[in-house]
Amino acid sequence: MSVLIFIDINEEGAVKKTSLEVLTYGARLAQQLGVPAEGLVLAPVKEELAALGKYGVQTIHQVQNEALAHFDAQVYTKAIAQVAEKTGATVILFSNNTDGKALAPRLSARLKAGLVSGAVALPETANGFIVKKSVFSGKAFADIKIATPVKIITLNPNSFTIEAGTGTATVAPVEVTVDAPKVKTVSVNRQSSEVPLAEAERVVSGGRGMKGPENWGILEDLAKALNAALACSRPVADAHWRPHNEHVGQTGGAIAPNLYLAVGISGAIQHLAGVNRSKVIVVINKDPEAPFFKAADYGIVGDLFEVVPKLTEAIKQLKG
Repeated sequence: MSVLIFIDINEEGAVKKTSLEVLTYGARLAQQLGVPAEGLVLAPVKEELAALGKYGVQTIHQVQNEALAHFDAQVYTKAIAQVAEKTGATVILFSNNTDGKALAPRLSARLKAGLVSGAVALPETANGFIVKKSVFSGKAFADIKIATPVKIITLNPNSFTIEAGTGTATVAPVEVTVDAPKVKTVSVNRQSSEVPLAEAERVVSGGRGMKGPENWGILEDLAKALNAALACSRPVADAHWRPHNEHVGQTGGAIAPNLYLAVGISGAIQHLAGVNRSKVIVVINKDPEAPFFKAADYGIVGDLFEVVPKLTEAIKQLKG
């Protein structure tokens, strides 16, 4: 018996921040259950895997196979299932990000395992195995009981604090048998930013109130001062003011940063669905009746073209 944690690797071969959250979560859960915490790496990685032991994991299972060089959900699922069976994993954990959402349901079907997606807290194990998750786009919570022998959980990003201690993990090579991917990767076009949006702890987002792409410089300055990622509402992305990978909302990316600063965004329900798991929401809008103020923790009613530069300057002075 063990808790098996899927460790997500980015295109540069580094461990994603969301995986560090899942490692911490998995280590705490393993301690709670009295079983080992073990990690699994499938993609090529440049980091020292043994160092991940500081997050509480004892063993890292590493698979090195050419068929896994590029992410393919079908191929990865087969590999994970083999490792889970070899290690006797009874709980398998993923981040509830793009890769986790593609892998967890497939693995659930393959292993006939119960699945809870979007967990926000450690399971209650005193009377069964009950997992708390967010529902209705973060407006409520549900407690789901998993009764199957093997259990799968995906953890919502930014819902569990990363805890690092000392210690190292044992890296154990493991062999799997997988078919060549049915989809061939011809080329990869990457959208890069100083702070990846999906992993950002702080996000500065702009809407139609920015009036045009030529005005985005003031948001870029604010984001740089806060060491934040940039985002936008759907109308902004549809108008090609900003790239679509920055679009957050019901039809875009769902994020849960510690701070979400919305500038010139009215706050339609579709946008709120993608950002309402943010721990603190700050809204800047000249319309005091903007719906976003009802969801905000803090609000500034004023002209963003006056407020944002002053806010940026104040942050720079505070940082010295």
